[in-house]
Amino acid sequence: MARILCIETSTTNCSVAISQDGDVLALTEEDSQSYSHAEQLHVFIQEVLSKTKLTTSDLDAIAISKGPGSYTGLRIGVSSAKGLCYALGIPLISVSTLKVLASQVVQLESKMPVIAMIDARRMEVYSCVYDYNYNSIQDVCAKVLDDNSYSELFDAYDTIYAIGNGVTKFKDICTSPEKFVFIEQKNPSAKEMASIAEGKFIVQDFEDVAYFEPYYLKDFVGGK
Repeated sequence: MARILCIETSTTNCSVAISQDGDVLALTEEDSQSYSHAEQLHVFIQEVLSKTKLTTSDLDAIAISKGPGSYTGLRIGVSSAKGLCYALGIPLISVSTLKVLASQVVQLESKMPVIAMIDARRMEVYSCVYDYNYNSIQDVCAKVLDDNSYSELFDAYDTIYAIGNGVTKFKDICTSPEKFVFIEQKNPSAKEMASIAEGKFIVQDFEDVAYFEPYYLKDFVGGK
């Protein structure tokens, strides 16, 4: 029976959950454009522990959404997760941020692909294409969108789901909108991390706490 603290800070959504055997016991999150992760993250951790009447000593692992996403958000989340793992002597699990996002699309019978898109500014998105079982069928990339993006999928699929905070700018330029189900303004949540983290815990797919770094995908460029 694994109790896992799940932390997601890769976008404007600061999200924390506690799961047991892949089921979410408690969730606290706030999606704010002010990126209040530094102030809120440890408050949210205490909140989910309080909701479940657990302490940190009851945890079996920490799961972190590894990126890609906001450079600062990822640094805050990963630093906190590693600190907890060091202090508690428990393993660190990393989960793809784009897979967490794609997992919000629940398909019953359609079995169509899901494109997860996180805004990377200008006309660029962090993107990955998954099948209906959330297995990657195109690699994670920083993709510059144009009006024919993802058209290579058209012959194989009647419908393509596109989800994330990067969807709106693609929808605005897409010349084949009839091929897509657009799910706009969605950010990753710790809620969808639970089952993925549980699967990794079972097979002991853990990170080296000392050397693990977020998956930035692109170099950080500071603003003026």
